[in-house]
Amino acid sequence: MKPELIDKLKKIKLFLFDVDGILTDGKIIWDSNNNEFLRTYHIRDGYGLRLLIEGGYKVGIISGGDSKNVRKRFEILGAHYMYLGKLDKRESYLDAQKKAGVNDSETLYMGDELFDTPLLNKAGFSATVADTTDEVKSYVDYITTKHGGHGAVREVIDHFRNAVDLKANIKDFE
Repeated sequence: MKPELIDKLKKIKLFLFDVDGILTDGKIIWDSNNNEFLRTYHIRDGYGLRLLIEGGYKVGIISGGDSKNVRKRFEILGAHYMYLGKLDKRESYLDAQKKAGVNDSETLYMGDELFDTPLLNKAGFSATVADTTDEVKSYVDYITTKHGGHGAVREVIDHFRNAVDLKANIKDFE
């Protein structure tokens, strides 16, 4: 990673993520028994989010979709902020920043769709996934090597962890 991007990462205190296409592969399955859409998540992304939370960083999601399974997943992970059913994500972004007491240069945003571009433009560090459109890629600081829902979030988190020397607490596993 370029030194100027590492410098940007070192300032980050708030991590905000889109869900569909970033923390999932963008596919949804209709569960007719429960009348909702289902998504699958990569376990490494979830563990990466936990590492951030345990490291004292604020984590949130901003998604155009809203379903019980998304809420439950991020409640289990301990996300500080959840904004669901929000296609215009600017208000949610500003609310999370206000609650976290941070500014744009201290905020990381990761999204993959055109409606994410206002936040990708605004955030101090912006990232997207390898399998998004070229247009979205033109707005970001970093494009992952991994696709959405396949460890792309963890890839960005690991770059951050390396930049700030955030270690996992593995004492319980020794």
